Amino acid sequence: MIDKDKEGFQVGFLAPRFWPLWLSIGLLGLLSLLPYRAQLALGAAIGRLAYRFADKRRWIVQTNIRLCFPELSEQKQAALVQQNFESTGIGIFETALSWWGSDKRLLPLCHFEGEEHIEAALEKGRGVILLTAHMTCLEIGAHLMAIRFPLQAVYKKAHNPLFEWFMYRSRIKRSHEAIQTYETRKMIRALKKNRVTWYAMDQDFGRKQNVFVPFMGVLASTLITVSRLAKMSGAVVVPYFPYRMPDGRGYRIVIKPALENFPVGDDEKDATRINDIIGEAVRQAPEQYFWAHRRFKTRPEGEADLYAHQPD
Repeated sequence: MIDKDKEGFQVGFLAPRFWPLWLSIGLLGLLSLLPYRAQLALGAAIGRLAYRFADKRRWIVQTNIRLCFPELSEQKQAALVQQNFESTGIGIFETALSWWGSDKRLLPLCHFEGEEHIEAALEKGRGVILLTAHMTCLEIGAHLMAIRFPLQAVYKKAHNPLFEWFMYRSRIKRSHEAIQTYETRKMIRALKKNRVTWYAMDQDFGRKQNVFVPFMGVLASTLITVSRLAKMSGAVVVPYFPYRMPDGRGYRIVIKPALENFPVGDDEKDATRINDIIGEAVRQAPEQYFWAHRRFKTRPEGEADLYAHQPD
């Protein structure tokens, strides 16, 4: 169901300040028509270009990988940083493909593993929280899931109003509903209707509704929303992660068994369990995780900024 307040096109979107974004959206739409393998190659090339010139973003990726993979040599860390930029560049094209690509075009790229776990959870009739992470193929992974299941997405509101309008319109085409992160009541109502609710909680949202627990060996501000939602709604939590397959073969949509004995009523224990699940999934394809986000930005009182001394 479309929210009239969010769908309304504003005349102000035609103002000159939005023209660059309109141009970018139009260009992405055209590029989404390219053959799939050509999109992969072009996306990787753009990622390599960004690696050379996006100094501040490269510093964030380098810092995250250094913190989370201290066991790797400097050479292997550097190689992983470059691979991550390529993967992120490809993710731009995958996002465009998820916005404009038809189900008929995308279905041959989809390889499900563990569908039975969602089906079993839906049989309980209490809704499913589809726990995932910010992989670089996140958008196309969500589209592929929506082809198979009655999906609704939880997302963070964009700062740019035109981009927010466009994202909402794109997501609502393939979902029952698109819910912003703060709309907890909507999430609970949807779960009680036995819907599958897509939720990625692995980013730093500051100090609201958070606890500090390890994420891949580093203390991180971690949302407690999933455990609270599961407790209030009785929904089942099912982890799932999309992975880009090599050689242009498409995507593995890996669905894990539902979490048992969750939540336990201890926010730190519940958040630690979720972070461990996400961390294990990331290690399966570390180059495909969105390391460009400052995951460890919010620190416990008295701790220094882990991203200090970044390039000017």
